[in-house]
Amino acid sequence: MRESGASMQTYRQLVDALRHGVFAPGARLPAERVLAARFGVSRVTVRNALRRLAEEGRLESVLGSGWFVAPQVVGEPPSVLQTFSEMARARGLRPTARVLAQHVRPATLGEADQLGTAPAAEVLEVVRLRGMDETVICLDESVLPLAVAAGLVDVDLTDRSLYAELEERCGLRIERSAYAVRAEVADATLAGQLGVEVGWPVLVGAEVGYVEGGRPVLLGTTHYRGDSYRFQADLFRPR
Repeated sequence: MRESGASMQTYRQLVDALRHGVFAPGARLPAERVLAARFGVSRVTVRNALRRLAEEGRLESVLGSGWFVAPQVVGEPPSVLQTFSEMARARGLRPTARVLAQHVRPATLGEADQLGTAPAAEVLEVVRLRGMDETVICLDESVLPLAVAAGLVDVDLTDRSLYAELEERCGLRIERSAYAVRAEVADATLAGQLGVEVGWPVLVGAEVGYVEGGRPVLLGTTHYRGDSYRFQADLFRPR
C-alpha cells in the first residue's frame, strides 16, 4: 500500500476509534510506535494521520507528553447567565454531577460579609464534580445561607441543576451573577479530582448570585480544567 493510502486508512481508523469512544476526551493516546504496531504501518504514517486530526481540532500535541484527544470545551455565551446543565444541553451533551460533600456549617467571616448574613450564620455547602457525558470538566463548590436554602439540605443533587432546585424548592430565582475568573494550577488533591497532572492549568470562576432586588443568595467557586473551559464577554470602550 502506498504511503498516502496507508495514511488515509490510518486516519480513518483513528477517526472511528474517536467516534466510538475508544479514546475519551482529554485522554492521552498510546505512543506513536504502539499505534504503528497496532495498525501495521510506519511511525511516519501514524504521525501524518495524527497531524491531520490535530489540524481538524480532534487531537492536541503536548510537547514531551504526546498526543491527547481534544476535550469537550465549555464556553459561556457573552453576557448570558447559564447554568452548567444548560451549557451542556445546549451542546447536545448530558450534564452529570457527583456529590462530594453536602452539609451545614457556620459561615466564614468572608462568606457572611458577601452574603450579608450574621457572622457564623449557618450555610449549606455543596461540593460536586461536574461533567458532560461522564467526562469531568470541573469541581464546583457552592455556599448558600441556610435561612433561604433549608429546602435543599436533604435533596440528592446528583445530576441536578442547583439553580433549578433552588428555584423549584426554595422559590428563589437567581437573576444576576457577579463573576470573576483567575488562573491557577492544580495541586495534588484537585489534580486527582479532575483527572489531570499536578501543576495542570485550571481556570477558577468565582461568582456571587443575586435574586431580584439585589439580595445575594449564592457563593460559587468553580475550578475548570484549563483545556475544557473558555470565558467570553462583551467589552465596550467608553466614549
